[in-house]
Amino acid sequence: MTRDMRFIKGAAFAMGSDNFYSEEAPVRQVRVDSFWIDETPVTNRQFAEFVEATGYRTFAETAPDPKDYPGMPPEMARAGSLLFQRTATPVDLNDFSQWWHFSFGTDWRHPHGPDSNLDDLWDHPVVHVVLQDAEAYAKWTGKTLPTEAEWEFAARGGLDGADYAWGDELAPGGAMLANYWQGMFPYSNLLEDGYERTSPVRTYAPNGYGLYDMIGNVWEWTTDWYAQPRVERKAKGSCCVPSNPRGGTKRESLDPAMPHVPIARKVLKGGSHLCAPSYCQRYRPAARHPQAVDSSTSHIGFRCIIREPGR
Repeated sequence: MTRDMRFIKGAAFAMGSDNFYSEEAPVRQVRVDSFWIDETPVTNRQFAEFVEATGYRTFAETAPDPKDYPGMPPEMARAGSLLFQRTATPVDLNDFSQWWHFSFGTDWRHPHGPDSNLDDLWDHPVVHVVLQDAEAYAKWTGKTLPTEAEWEFAARGGLDGADYAWGDELAPGGAMLANYWQGMFPYSNLLEDGYERTSPVRTYAPNGYGLYDMIGNVWEWTTDWYAQPRVERKAKGSCCVPSNPRGGTKRESLDPAMPHVPIARKVLKGGSHLCAPSYCQRYRPAARHPQAVDSSTSHIGFRCIIREPGR
């Protein structure tokens, strides 16, 4: 069961960052127990084996029920997923609808649009999967999804406190160490890393724990509800740090900017091929993003873990 996985020995580490976005702060000491984690994100090849064995249909392959989405236009009650489309010119970076479009017929089998396929993409991360899809695959393999703390500890690869998974410089000596966007997002990608979209897993060097693509390529689902980080207060004189911390509550995860859409959100980690120095500097272990549990996109995937017995 632990084939193509790495054992991560539990320890305390500095979680979060004070150097980038407010939702990552403050830096706080936490501890995680030991666990096994997949060396790579789950690939299209692996997900296809799961679907072949179980007959599973993903959320994006199923037309939404209008009863679950009051006010949804009838013409939107068709299967599909969110697809990134590069713009032709600079656009308002506060309006993500300029580059995200709901594409009917787009799903994990058709990752670049309804007329695309998985030819030459079998070793790329599976995308267009929502939380329940990731959980179904994990259950089938006898694994589970990581917490945010477990994921971040693994992503750091032993470099406690570093900005990136390889140190404190994004591209040391000009080297591309992960799949992210170079150029002005979302219209000019210089492709210095060689990839417009996802890249095959193991394309870039692993981190200090032997893990690939923890940074860039695709965002990855975790099990934690999204909320501002908590700093647990210990009794005066206590030498202990919080163990195996978890996120907020389901209610806390709701988007306060969209009270009419009460859909819970989980924490995504790692950034993706769409993160850019000019727009979204989230190609880092501490970076985090809220994602509605029923929303699939062309830049979100996942990997699994196995916790030690008793956890």
